[in-house]
Amino acid sequence: MKRSMTNKSAWEETLAQSPTILMEGALGERLKREWGLRIDGPAAMAPLADDPKGREGLIRLWSEYAAIAQRYKLPFWATTPTRRANQERMHRAGLDESLFHRHWALLNSVRQQVKTPMFIGGLMGCRGDAYTGEGCLEVEPAFKLHRWQARALARAGVDFLYAGIMPTLPEALGMARAMADTGLPYIISFTIRRTGTLVDGTPIDAAIGCIDRETQTPPALYMTNCVHPAIAYEALAQPVNRTERIALRFKGIQANTSALDYDRLDHSADLQGAAPEALAHDMMRLKRDMGLTVLGGCCGTDGRHMEAIARAATARDREKA
Repeated sequence: MKRSMTNKSAWEETLAQSPTILMEGALGERLKREWGLRIDGPAAMAPLADDPKGREGLIRLWSEYAAIAQRYKLPFWATTPTRRANQERMHRAGLDESLFHRHWALLNSVRQQVKTPMFIGGLMGCRGDAYTGEGCLEVEPAFKLHRWQARALARAGVDFLYAGIMPTLPEALGMARAMADTGLPYIISFTIRRTGTLVDGTPIDAAIGCIDRETQTPPALYMTNCVHPAIAYEALAQPVNRTERIALRFKGIQANTSALDYDRLDHSADLQGAAPEALAHDMMRLKRDMGLTVLGGCCGTDGRHMEAIARAATARDREKA
C-alpha cells in the first residue's frame, strides 16, 4: 500500500506540474505490420504477454517510446495492452487475472531502464463497438462488468487506470464508477466526432459534467484517442464545448495520423498516415489553443511521429517558460 500511495502521489504531482507528458504511440498496428503478430482473439493483445515474440515486440516498442521521452526530459505514460480484456472476454480466452501482473512486469522492466519518470496505466475499454457504440452498456451493467478488471489491474500494481475510446455516456459513467472504486487515479478517454459529441450524440462538455457529478471520485482528466488532432480540434472548438469545464478537465489526446472519420478509417484496407512533422504541427495547435498537456499516438504513429511531437512540445514549453 505504501508503494501504491507513493506512486499515486507522484503520478498526480506529475500531472499537475508537467507542461507536457508523453504517452506511448501505436502498439497494435505496429505489432501486426512490423512483427507479423496476430491479434484476433477474444482478448485482442492481452495474450501477447505469454508469447515470446509478443513480449519482445512490446518491450521493443515501449522502450523506443520511453527513450524518446527520456531524450526530451518528459514524463512518460504507457499502458497495459488490455483494452479488450474484460471479464467476459478473458473467460472466453481461457485467461485469468495473473496475466495483468505479467503485463505490469513487462512495463516495469522498461521502467527500470529509463531515467525519466515513467508511470504504468491499466488500459480498459467498452464492451461494445468503440466506433459505433453498438452493444455498449447502460450504467449499472457497465459498473458490474468493468469492476472485475479495474480491481484486477489495481492488484497487478498499475499506477493509474485508463478507459480508452469510450463512445457512449452511460458505459463511460459505469466504467468511471468501477475505476473510482479502486482508489486509483483514472482517466476517461472518449470516442469523439468532429461535431463536438461522443458517438452517442452527447456533447463532450455535457458528458464530462455528468461523470464529474455522478462519481464519488471524478476522473483525474479526460482525453480522446484514436482520432486525428484536426478532428479533435474541430470538436473542441464547437460552441457547446467552449466552456471553462473543457478548458480545465479535457487535457489529452492519443492521435491517429489519418484525418479520416471513424466509419472510413475502421474499414480501410491500408494503414492511413501522415508525415511526422505534419502530425506534430496539428498536435501543437491543440496544445496551444486548447491547453492539452498529455500527448500520445494511436493508429499510424511510430517512433518518428512521437519524436516529432516531443521535439515540438519541448520547444514550445521552452518558449513559454
